[in-house]
Amino acid sequence: MNTNQIAHIAGLVGEPARTAMLMALMDGRALTARELADAGHITAQTASRHLALLVEAGLLRLERQGRHRYHRLASADVARVLEGLMQLAVQQPAPATAPRRVVVGPRDAALRTARTCYDHIAGRLGVAITEHLLDEGAMAFDGDAGGHVTAQAAAVLQRLGLDEGARQGAAGSGKRPHCRPCLDWSERRMHVAGKLGAMICSHCLQEGWLLRRADSRALEITPGGAVALRNWLGHVRWGQVASASSH
Repeated sequence: MNTNQIAHIAGLVGEPARTAMLMALMDGRALTARELADAGHITAQTASRHLALLVEAGLLRLERQGRHRYHRLASADVARVLEGLMQLAVQQPAPATAPRRVVVGPRDAALRTARTCYDHIAGRLGVAITEHLLDEGAMAFDGDAGGHVTAQAAAVLQRLGLDEGARQGAAGSGKRPHCRPCLDWSERRMHVAGKLGAMICSHCLQEGWLLRRADSRALEITPGGAVALRNWLGHVRWGQVASASSH
């Protein structure tokens, strides 16, 4: 392993303006250089130089659509590294004198309730979905890095309203699809990432159960979404999700 390359990547991520731009892309969207310049509170010219470095390092991917150019995170691996850094950032060191209460995760109740983590759901909703899938035997985690869906997944996903094509995609036509645990930096428990997590997030957005916010990673749970998700998760688990907005 080239330690200079590790230091180079760390230096790219560690510059405040670049950090802000990377965080703006953590909801899985593709943004223009101007939008990312605004996120980093820098000029368009300065943002262009930063973005070129991030693309060259493989942290961002540049996409062209007609005359427009968009940037997005290069992969789920990049999002996972950023999420890990966010976990470290919110941990407060132990004081030398009296103990202090450790505040984990975002203070914003909306972010604690539900947010995007790249292409899947995080926050209390993401954790509740994951625990429901585990309790129903729809999936299992293989340690801290991997997981797989089971034969029960199709029935569990059907109750969420996923169609036959989506359920077959989750089953992987006899092959285990990519499904892995992702440590939630606000809940300090696992939420499901990978293909299964992305599929559930996409379904909830398409059904209008969750709405993206233009200026935040927070996901708004609509009234219809509250009913659908409560019916699927059960009243007790749903109550744990809903309580995030009251703290």
